Amino acid sequence: MSDEFQPGRPIVLRGGTVLPMDTAKSVLTNTDVLVVGDTIEAIGPSLTVPDGTAEIDATGGIVMPGMIDTHRHMWQTAMRGYGADWTLTQYFVFYYLQHGKTFRPEDIYAGNLLSAIEALDAGVTTTVDWSHNNHTTQHADAAVDALEAVPGRFVFAYGNIQAGAWEWATTPEFRDFVSRRMGKKDMIGFQMAFDVTGDPAFPEKAAFEVARDLGASVTTHAGVWGATNDDGIRLMYENGFMTPGTVYVHAATLSDDSYQRIAATGGSVSVSTESEQSCGQGYPPTWALRKHNIPVSLSMDTSVWWSGDLFSAMRATLGADRSREHLEAHKVGDTVTHANLRADQVVEYATRGGAAALGLDHVGQLAPGKKADVVLIKNDNSPVMFPILNPYGHVAFQAQRGDVHTVVVDGKVVKHDGKLVGIDLGAAKAAIENTVEYLQGALGQEAWAAGMNPDVPETKVLDNPYTYTDYRSSSTHGN
Repeated sequence: MSDEFQPGRPIVLRGGTVLPMDTAKSVLTNTDVLVVGDTIEAIGPSLTVPDGTAEIDATGGIVMPGMIDTHRHMWQTAMRGYGADWTLTQYFVFYYLQHGKTFRPEDIYAGNLLSAIEALDAGVTTTVDWSHNNHTTQHADAAVDALEAVPGRFVFAYGNIQAGAWEWATTPEFRDFVSRRMGKKDMIGFQMAFDVTGDPAFPEKAAFEVARDLGASVTTHAGVWGATNDDGIRLMYENGFMTPGTVYVHAATLSDDSYQRIAATGGSVSVSTESEQSCGQGYPPTWALRKHNIPVSLSMDTSVWWSGDLFSAMRATLGADRSREHLEAHKVGDTVTHANLRADQVVEYATRGGAAALGLDHVGQLAPGKKADVVLIKNDNSPVMFPILNPYGHVAFQAQRGDVHTVVVDGKVVKHDGKLVGIDLGAAKAAIENTVEYLQGALGQEAWAAGMNPDVPETKVLDNPYTYTDYRSSSTHGN
């Protein structure tokens, strides 16, 4: 690390346009943000700062809270872009039915390491690692090892697509892992990640009971066409497992009844718009969630398809919501004259919305006393970064990962002047190269090549993608 940003040295970002993400959606021009230790000390114009403070010129830029991704399958980043033309069916076939067990702990480590670095580079300072290929606890240890090697803030969501949640969550090995690795840590939180198939026997109850006993929130893929539906929501509700901490991922094919249950129990939805548009989980649901006042956060799902940044997520979410609004109006001969979903709302989804979903009240906003997770969007070499007339609109529609100038996490500068600071990208590249070579050898060149453009199976192998149960949900019970 350069001498400029030694640990413990105060930092001030001078003269930027600050989006504190307060309830008033304020825009503070020509404003400084002072960081002392791991905390925001002060926000205001022309601040007096301690001697020796490192100064970052934020003029012409936007200073905002670090973004928060509430659902990212980080282990899959080792196969970046591999599934660009997949459907959700092909994704299930590849990872759930065919090759998921091929991944060794070191491959989980490689994917997580690169994904964690990728997140920071794009201004995503908190990421939920929806880690659902932990078919051994050694895989989970490797995943957490990678997260701890990168100076970001993470939530480790433990899952296992190769077994029922009622199986892996009740093992001594899982309990031992939680005891060893998931203690009270400021930089790594903990969730349990599993889906509810809708089986009337509700075998997932045992996993929910473990989560309750551990004091862990549950994150679950809900309302996914062909996989999970209203039956799962009803079973969760009837058994008392819908809580304010529950995060429902996608929630794109649910009925009003299910949305009402989520709203009534204080849950939130992680919307992965690019994923829902491309894979077919259902239409990106912000248009429905707004009707029920359900809190929203954003996520990008997986880099096996999409870019690991939230600029694209914000842009896609605005586009999908407005497209649906226009379409519904046109069906009945009406014209939308005022868009309901605004740019400031999706920026809120990407920051304080994520913090609220994860119960992290110390991040997601810029205010004295909050943790210093701060992003400066500035690029003097880009014609796209001026003029900045509507800062929220600029973040949502104009800026992109290449415009992330400086990233501060927990008071530490991890990116400055467009370059990562104190992060060994070469080590991540070497780990990924090892994993790709291994996977190509394990699958064979023919299967590796075919996997990038697979045929849809002639038989309906995915009436139930969950190989650990015989229950068939979607085709027989509807969504």
